[in-house]
Amino acid sequence: MKFSVVKQRRLWWAISATLMIISIVAMLISWQQLGAPLRPSLDFVGGTRLQFERDCTQPNNCTQPINISDVREVVDAEKLNNSSIQVVGKNQQGISIRTKTLDVEQRTQLQTALSEKIGAFNPKATQIDTVGPTLGRQLFTQGLLALVVSFAGIVIYLSVRFQVDYAVIAIIALFHDVLITLGAFSILGLVAGIEVDSLFVVAILTITGFSVTDTVVIYDRIREILNLHPNDHIDKVVDDAINQTLTRSINTTFTVLLTLFSLFLFGGETLRNFALALIIGFTMGAYSSIFIAGSLLAWWRERRSQYQVVENAEAIDTSASSQDS
Repeated sequence: MKFSVVKQRRLWWAISATLMIISIVAMLISWQQLGAPLRPSLDFVGGTRLQFERDCTQPNNCTQPINISDVREVVDAEKLNNSSIQVVGKNQQGISIRTKTLDVEQRTQLQTALSEKIGAFNPKATQIDTVGPTLGRQLFTQGLLALVVSFAGIVIYLSVRFQVDYAVIAIIALFHDVLITLGAFSILGLVAGIEVDSLFVVAILTITGFSVTDTVVIYDRIREILNLHPNDHIDKVVDDAINQTLTRSINTTFTVLLTLFSLFLFGGETLRNFALALIIGFTMGAYSSIFIAGSLLAWWRERRSQYQVVENAEAIDTSASSQDS
């Protein structure tokens, strides 16, 4: 059975437009609440992150989950009112606090006050990270620069290998994938406190490469069919190209997603958000390559051919009028 993507293109575009609008709205809300479209981690904003876990080997130390109000009370007493606090870990026996940059004495004082209020901490599970604001800004700037360079490289590559309209539409599909991934993490930052770090930038760069690779395969097939059957309608050409590459695209994406789900489930806390970003981005990349890039190209080529027909007809009419006069 032949699958017609072009015939249902308004449905695919409506789905994508809805997801993109939700993403933009989420980022606007995040900007209003957090001062950034996504919840930035310590990597980007600088400061000190302290993570403590109760020592459950001590009697009566872990009978109740940690009460975040107790933690907030201690943090406020230390004059760290704007700090971010999360209760984390198994059975909610751990806390993660992000503050302005603290020196050794301030960190020790905060840790002692928290221990006296909510119980003794396990020293083996204690983690303290400090990133200076200058380093955070450098990481953020370099991450943005890497994204801009990768986008520019993709435009140049596709423009040379195909035609300009192919490149523009591929970039639109790529923008769609990145925007929805950013939107998903913006929502996760608002509802679950998930932060984006330097690994997230790596994930976005990886998504751009994967998405374009899948689109290029479909474009290659479209070009081959157009060379063999130049008189075929563009809708038929795009549908044929997608059907001929559909199994390959689905199998490739499914295989990659299996690995990423394993990484998400068993890769540990550090790699979990990285794997999640890739899962969302790769899924969107496969979707946009199949349903968005091809259907947009067919729509654009059809409009352009109609415009050329009208232009030629007007030129013939003008020429005929000149001869009559």
